Amino acid sequence: MTEARRLYRYMELFKGRRHVSKDTLLTTLEISAATLKRDLAHLREERNMPIKFDHDRGAYFLDKQQPTEELPGVWFSPDEMLALLTVQVMLADLEPGVLGPKIKPIQDRLNTMLERQGLAPRQMAERIRLVHAGKRQLPLAHFQTVAKATFERRRLRLVHFNRQRGDRTEREISPQQLVHYRDNWYVDARCHLRKDIRCFSVDTIEACEILDTPADEVDTEQLRASMSASYGIFGGAPKGWARLRFTAERARWVRNEQWHPDQKSVVHKDGTLELEVPYSDERELLGDVLRYGQDVEVLAPAALRRQIAAIAAEISRLNSGRA
Repeated sequence: MTEARRLYRYMELFKGRRHVSKDTLLTTLEISAATLKRDLAHLREERNMPIKFDHDRGAYFLDKQQPTEELPGVWFSPDEMLALLTVQVMLADLEPGVLGPKIKPIQDRLNTMLERQGLAPRQMAERIRLVHAGKRQLPLAHFQTVAKATFERRRLRLVHFNRQRGDRTEREISPQQLVHYRDNWYVDARCHLRKDIRCFSVDTIEACEILDTPADEVDTEQLRASMSASYGIFGGAPKGWARLRFTAERARWVRNEQWHPDQKSVVHKDGTLELEVPYSDERELLGDVLRYGQDVEVLAPAALRRQIAAIAAEISRLNSGRA
């Protein structure tokens, strides 16, 4: 009997009887006393199964006084079920919800369990609200294909639209991981056309198919170093550090923000804050700096300062002289 099957047999035995003796467990499961001890510890500590020992009867039983509910192979307390419901609502809101159809049977079971505890899962779900900004529409079919290739470790052939240049290229990639960033989905992959690691926004994939060829594996540390070395989603080796100074008022917010794991910041006596972040591609960084308007000044590098000044001048030109 496999270990997984044996653990399920415990559940069958305890649910079928009020008390189960040690001898019954040893005989039925054909295990040693040492294995029984390890199994009971695992069921209590890892699966939250409320197994108690009745010294008067010399037998084990499930503690009905301890409020728990069971999903196949896992036992949950009411607080744990509430936590799981919260996670479910958040997952369902991360469209396109590729896991939705697959987890629906578990979700239905969880709702039943919560209702038995006197809780209203649908009303509770309405107490959780996720607000999205800048969320782009993407074809569900493409997302599912990309996700399937990523999980099954197979290559993808795709047509990619480059929004910056306005052109399309056909390429083959080895997907490594899906990334949900700022309300949009990306796939980090080894691009066999560029022979390097690239990040693709899923909504820019216009066509894709899964190939029979196994995906190349990129070392986890190498992938993390490549995609997280610089500010924003673009990744890559940093080409410089941006040094920004925020007004005292805006610093009250920025001082608690993490722009990059390696950022450096200092708060001056006048309340202003200087923030330094590494960057390899200034597109996203420029957008975020502009978002703070007159509350931020680019101190360095000079090239980035000039870019911000040019953009601000163009914004002023476009928005001046009209009633």
